[in-house]
Amino acid sequence: MIAVIQRVLESSVNIDGSVYSKTGRGLLVLLGVKKGDTEANADKLAQKISDLRIFEDEKGLMNLSIKNISGEIMVISQFTLCTDNGKSGNRPSFIFAEEPEKANLLYERFVSSLKDNYSSEKIKNGVFAAEMKVALVNDGPVTIILEK
Repeated sequence: MIAVIQRVLESSVNIDGSVYSKTGRGLLVLLGVKKGDTEANADKLAQKISDLRIFEDEKGLMNLSIKNISGEIMVISQFTLCTDNGKSGNRPSFIFAEEPEKANLLYERFVSSLKDNYSSEKIKNGVFAAEMKVALVNDGPVTIILEK
């Protein structure tokens, strides 16, 4: 699994012209499920993200986690993270992305694991495989890429 984590002041997801979900201060997680990923990968990544210390303390140091600030997390599935990075040309191939059915199960497992590790009320998400419009105000900007 690969996750692009952005520290945000707010985020929102629109589907079919309507706001589907939105958050305030917290994290926006773009999640790509790669072939061979397992439930253990989902659980480990969810734990890592819920404990990731990327929020500033009173001294301006990144010492606080999402738990410490009681922030919200938006999770968006994004298979385009699982590319071959255009090594064979200018058009990326998504050969490393998991098949949709299994990817959806692992995406749901990741979201569920985040809820278990943190707070079910603080976790928002989009809709797997939907055409979504994602908006955010990046805080910092701070962007971290993790793979499990």
